[in-house]
Amino acid sequence: MPSELPSPDFHEPFVRALTRHERVIRAYIRGAGIVRPEDVDEVMQEVSLVAWRKFDQLENTEEFPVWACVIARYEILMFRRRHARDRLVFSEKVYELLADQSLEQVESGMKEKRLNHLQQCVEKLPPASRELVMAAYQPGSTIDQLATELGKSANTIYQQLWRIRRALEQCIDEALKKETI
Repeated sequence: MPSELPSPDFHEPFVRALTRHERVIRAYIRGAGIVRPEDVDEVMQEVSLVAWRKFDQLENTEEFPVWACVIARYEILMFRRRHARDRLVFSEKVYELLADQSLEQVESGMKEKRLNHLQQCVEKLPPASRELVMAAYQPGSTIDQLATELGKSANTIYQQLWRIRRALEQCIDEALKKETI
C-alpha cells in the first residue's frame, strides 16, 4: 500500500515562509561572501533542505528569516570546506565575519519591520491610550509622576499600560502574519 503524503497543512507554512524570505536568505548568503550565482544557488538549496528537515523545531514562523540565516551560516562554512582547494576562496575566518555582519543586517531588517508596525499600531490606538503611552515613555517620565498628574494610582497606570502593550503586541503580530500570507 503506498505511503500517505503529509497533509498540505504540513507543507504550506514552510513553503510560504521560504518563498516569502528567499530573497533575504540569498542576500545573506551573498553578504557572507558567496558571490557566484551558481554557488549561491548551491548553498540556498542546502539551506532549503536543512530548513525543511528542521522546520518542526521552529517555534515562531516570524523568526524564519533569522533562523534560516543561521542555517545558511553553517551551510556557507560547509561550502567553503568543500571548495577549500580553490585559489579564490576566502579563509574560514573571513566567511564567519561576513556571515556575522550579514546576519546583523537581517535581524536589523526584522526589527525595522516590527518598529514600523508598532508605529502604525500606536496610531490605531484610541486617543486616550495613545496619549498615555506617549506620556509614559517620555524621557524622564515616571509612573508615579504620571499617576499624580492623572489623579490615578500608580498600579492603575501600570495595569492600563500592560493592557495597551498587549494590544500593541497583538496588532504587530497580526500585521506580520498578514505579510506572510
